Amino acid sequence: MIEIDWAEEAGRLRASAEGEGDWNAAVARSLVRDGGKVVADIGCGGGGMAKALAEALPNATVVAVDADPDVLEQAREHTAGLVRCELASMDDGVEPLRRAIDAPADLIWASASVHHAADQQAAVDALASLLAPGGRLALTEGGLPARHLPWDLGVGEPGLELRLDLAQDRWFKVMRDSLPGSVPMPYGWTEALTRAGLTDATTRSVLTETPAPLSPEGTEKLVQQFRTRIARMSGEGHGHGHGHVVPDEEWLEPEDLAVWKQLLDPDGQYYLGRRRDLAVLSVRSIHLGHAPH
Repeated sequence: MIEIDWAEEAGRLRASAEGEGDWNAAVARSLVRDGGKVVADIGCGGGGMAKALAEALPNATVVAVDADPDVLEQAREHTAGLVRCELASMDDGVEPLRRAIDAPADLIWASASVHHAADQQAAVDALASLLAPGGRLALTEGGLPARHLPWDLGVGEPGLELRLDLAQDRWFKVMRDSLPGSVPMPYGWTEALTRAGLTDATTRSVLTETPAPLSPEGTEKLVQQFRTRIARMSGEGHGHGHGHVVPDEEWLEPEDLAVWKQLLDPDGQYYLGRRRDLAVLSVRSIHLGHAPH
């Protein structure tokens, strides 16, 4: 079983909101339309996209919604009065969300939040029902696994990052299965948007690339990301894996876990922070559907 402690995640989500400002700003500018009056970020995390939407559409009311009060407080601090922050959960149905937004929305953004709802299709249905005629629902889910490391690191078996991705995929399945009342959704996100009554459902993906060598700040950020991921996969500390009772071997093989500990040891021979061949290659997908006029 996996249970996510969102209060423990609040600081990381705030850091992500601060670190992804450029990405959020670019995507927000591509999504907003002149004349939009109400915009909502559902499952807002640290408030990064809510802030970017408010800056891209300064005359609109932007509402940031999250189900965890600690996470929402981080969003409130990050957005610094630019948006209205409201506490509500997709798992409680549409009415709490409707009260939080307080008006039909011209644009709803939900990034990596719907997959935490027990019934993902019901969550998409609820979000779609909050749209004004002609409004749009943008879901950020999926994409491609990010790539950062060379295939052969000179320690352990090659393909270490690929096996970490596979371990996280197994973790994700158990996380979904652990949600009370979890309902499978055996089809893609554009189909979910269409089933919710939206039209012209489509997907566009955004590529982000920072080639090697990374800056010292970029390297440290990446190393910290790997520390968080490995803590999750090994059951150490907090983070998304906090609360799981599945043995470590179900996520990473002991040999790979030992290699990761070497790679993340600042005093070790193979410390990632001293490498000059780390990079960032990320592809995130945005699925967009339109409410009928």
